[in-house]
Amino acid sequence: MTKPASNAESSPQTVAVLGLGYVGLPLLRAFWDAGLSVLGFDVDPAKIEMLRRGESYLKHLGESLVRDMAEGPAERFAVTCDGADLARADALLICVPTPLGEHLDPDLSYVQHNAELIAQTLRPGQLIVLESTTYPGTTRDIVLPPMEATGLTCGEDFFLAYSPEREDPGRKSHNTQTIPKLVGGIDPKSGERAVALYRHAIKEVIPVSSAEVAEAAKLLENIYRGVNIALVNEMKTLLTKMDIDVWEVIDAAATKPFGFQAFYPGPGLGGHCIPIDPFYLTWKAKEIGKPTRFIELAGQINHTMPGYVVHRAMLALNEQGKALKDARVLVLGLAYKPDVDDVRESPSFEIIERLQALGARVDYHDPHVPATHKMRKHDLGMESIVYSPAALAGYDCVVIATHHSAYDWAEVGEHARLVVDTRGVMRRLDGPKAAVVQA
Repeated sequence: MTKPASNAESSPQTVAVLGLGYVGLPLLRAFWDAGLSVLGFDVDPAKIEMLRRGESYLKHLGESLVRDMAEGPAERFAVTCDGADLARADALLICVPTPLGEHLDPDLSYVQHNAELIAQTLRPGQLIVLESTTYPGTTRDIVLPPMEATGLTCGEDFFLAYSPEREDPGRKSHNTQTIPKLVGGIDPKSGERAVALYRHAIKEVIPVSSAEVAEAAKLLENIYRGVNIALVNEMKTLLTKMDIDVWEVIDAAATKPFGFQAFYPGPGLGGHCIPIDPFYLTWKAKEIGKPTRFIELAGQINHTMPGYVVHRAMLALNEQGKALKDARVLVLGLAYKPDVDDVRESPSFEIIERLQALGARVDYHDPHVPATHKMRKHDLGMESIVYSPAALAGYDCVVIATHHSAYDWAEVGEHARLVVDTRGVMRRLDGPKAAVVQA
C-alpha cells in the first residue's frame, strides 16, 4: 500500500473534476473524503443544480455521497458550469465521455474541448490528468498541444499525466478509493506529481513509465474481457444448437483450479468500456498499418448477440403457433448490468428496436429505469410498465435481458407463458410453468 505524499509541492489545495458522471462524481467524493477542497465541473446545468441541493442523479451511489459534501464546509465543495472557475484548481482531472462515431471511429471531441478549456486559464503549477478511456497517444497528442500553445512548458511550468478510470457501477467489493490506480506521466516529473496527488485519496497507486503505458493497460483490461465474453457467446450459439447447456458447461470448466476463468454469455455488451474500448485500439492500429483481426472478430461476435436473441424469440413464438408480428413482448431489464440504472450501450435498446422493426408490440420493465431518455443512438420514448404477476401473464413472450436481484424468477416462471432467458437464471428453477428458451 502506498503512503501519502508529504512534500508541499505535491499537496494541492483544490482538486477539480471535469465531467460529473459515473466516473467523475465518485472521484470528486474520494478527494473530498481525503480532506481536500473539490470543484466539480459539468456542462449540464441540471446536474449542477442538483449537486448544489445535495441531490444525486446516480442512484446506485446512494444519496449521502452528494449530500455529505453539500452539507459540509462551504469552502471545501463547489460545482460550476463556468470554465473560468477552473483557474483556481491546483489539479484538474478530465473524466469526460469518449464515445464512438457513426463509423466506429473514436470521438475525442469532449477530451479536446476540455483540454482547450483548461488551457484558457492554465497557470504555472497546475497538474492535469486525463482519466477518460482512449487509445495510446491521446494524452500526448490531443491534450498536450493546447497546453503548450500557452507558452508554458510541460514538466516545468505545468504537469500532465494519464490515469485510467476503473469504475464498475454497482460493484460492492471495491470502490473508487480501493481500486488500484495506474498513473503514467507525459514526463517523469509529471508522473511524480500525479502519483503524489492520487496517494491522497486512493489506497494503492501504481506508477508506470509513461502515459502511453497507462492508456494501453486500460484498453488491454477491457479487451481481455471483451474477447473472453465473445468466446462464451460463440460457444453459447454452438452448444445451444447441439442441445447442450452452456451454463452447465461453464460451471463444469470452472471447477478446474488453474488455467480457466469463468466468463458468461449474455444478450450483448453494455457499459462504456467493453463495447467501445476495443475499437479505439483497432482504429489506432489501422493508423499505423497493423491489423487487429482477433480483437475485431470478438467485437463482431458480441455485436451479433441482440440479433441472436430476437431470432431465438421468433423461433420460440413459432413453436407456440404465434408470429412475432403483433406479438406482445416484455423485455425485463433495460440497464446493462444488474441492480444499477446505467443504460450506456445496453443491448436491451437494440433488442427492443429489432423486435419493434419486426412488428412486435414491445414493453419493458426495469425497477431502476422508470423511463428512457434520448441517447446518442437511441430514443425509445418508453416508460417502464407496472410490474405484477398479472402483467407477466398478459405477454406472449418475456425476454430476460438484465438479471436484477429485484426479480423473483420463480414468479416469472409461474406466470409468464414463454420466457427467453439470456442470463441463465431460469435453468435453476424446478419445473416452471412457462416454456423456457435459452438465448
